Amino acid sequence: MLQPGQPAPDFTLPRDGGVEISLSDLRPKAVVLYFYPRDDTSGCTTEALDFTGALDDFDAANTIVIGMSKDTVAKHDKFIAKHNLGVILASDENGQTCEDYGVWVEKKMYGKTHMGIERATFLIDGKGVIRREWRKVKVAGHVADVLEAARGL
Repeated sequence: MLQPGQPAPDFTLPRDGGVEISLSDLRPKAVVLYFYPRDDTSGCTTEALDFTGALDDFDAANTIVIGMSKDTVAKHDKFIAKHNLGVILASDENGQTCEDYGVWVEKKMYGKTHMGIERATFLIDGKGVIRREWRKVKVAGHVADVLEAARGL
């Protein structure tokens, strides 16, 4: 399990718009990397809209926001267009980055067990080190907490 103070696992993945994004290429900016289960579901949409609404504040804190799920780039593009999102959405279709960050977990719903993405956020500093993590995120108020932490870097 990743801990604050450890290097963030690097990745190069396709993102919305059909280009690639690499964590290491974003330095020296800080990065908020938030994992979410699925495009266009209620909690995931609210979280993406909340991050989009705070992008100017994150930019002022020299921080880039990236959302990540196992959805395809095509689904990300539709999600962005439908909700006018401003966040970067990376596609981890094979799930390797989700596993690297420890967010591909066993989940229970309606008495059934399945594998899925745990809603989690990582604040990574400009040197590529994890400074904060939030696990089992509750969407309400989350973006404000992450922004406060990003301002403190």
